[in-house]
Amino acid sequence: QEKLVEAGGGSVQAGGSLRLSCAASRGTNINYCMSWFRQSPGKERERVASLDPDGITTYADSVKGRFTISKDGAKNTLYLQMNSLKPEDSATYYCGVDWDRACGRTYIPGSVRVWGQGTLVTVSS
Repeated sequence: QEKLVEAGGGSVQAGGSLRLSCAASRGTNINYCMSWFRQSPGKERERVASLDPDGITTYADSVKGRFTISKDGAKNTLYLQMNSLKPEDSATYYCGVDWDRACGRTYIPGSVRVWGQGTLVTVSS
């Protein structure tokens, strides 16, 4: 069974850092585009970072230079290192595995076949 479990969320002051993790079950094939998304109440889910099997990364403009996506294949785990956090980064963060190996330039609803349950990040000013 394919399953993703996020961890690492919490509360932090502006300027601080958090590292999110997304552990994939043994039945989850992660040799596809993997991404981190976030969603705040009343807002649409947005993709913040993607990583394809060839190691190519993409980032939303709002997080470039502050967030880093990475993957540990041996642990079947995806990470998101978040530095210089801002209050506007507060959201529930989700990881997802695409149907495709290549990460599209933009997020298309329905392109993710497996979602995690989410982890809450709160950044206070």
